[in-house]
Amino acid sequence: MMAARLKRCVVRRRDGPEQHGVAASCLRELRDKACGVLAIDKAREPITLVLAEDGTIVDDEDYFLCLPSNTKFVALAKDEKWSSKILDSGTSWLSESVDEVDSAVEKWKQLARQLKDDLSNIILMSEEDLQVLIDVPRSDLAEELTQSETKIQVLQDTLQQVLDRREEERQSRQLLELYLEALKTEDSILSKVAEPEAAPRKEMDVVDTGTSSTDTSATAALSDQVLAALREKPAPELCLDSQDLESFKH
Repeated sequence: MMAARLKRCVVRRRDGPEQHGVAASCLRELRDKACGVLAIDKAREPITLVLAEDGTIVDDEDYFLCLPSNTKFVALAKDEKWSSKILDSGTSWLSESVDEVDSAVEKWKQLARQLKDDLSNIILMSEEDLQVLIDVPRSDLAEELTQSETKIQVLQDTLQQVLDRREEERQSRQLLELYLEALKTEDSILSKVAEPEAAPRKEMDVVDTGTSSTDTSATAALSDQVLAALREKPAPELCLDSQDLESFKH
């Protein structure tokens, strides 16, 4: 006799988000496995299996066999009742997954319509948008744009080229920023090294010129002294002897 075919099922508790996949050939086997994987106490058996999407009680063997694989069940322990809140919260992952798929489909269709209206809209699309259109199956995009698959292949190749060029431009900007930052760092290091060398050079310039403020004052005072001495002489050009000159030095 041929063994009964196993059916893949997904089970969880009424108030728990944790799901378990089991395989069972009949409804009784599914109940037993559900109690085991969900750790339902023996005192709370027998359990009732209901469909996760609407709470339909599954207690008929033939009905169970007609259900598709990966049907999702909620295991209700003894004295537990089905509530519409379970559908709102516990099975929200069902609607969320469907919403995500619908949202993704709606997004690429909106982008496709933008291209259909004006092909130049490509330049306004983000890189994420471009990638979405590239990943769309060629046949689906061709149907949406009412174009042949050959033209759609050319379009998707063009979108890929635009995406690659943007990536190259981004990398070039990053390299330029790194180069400019390196130049700033190098200039800063060179200026710090040059500062100690500049200070001795200034001191040498002062020594070499010999034009300090003290020397200037002394020179001015000496000139005044020479002029005063010459005014006292009847013939100043002839009367300055070595003794007078010597006195000026002191």
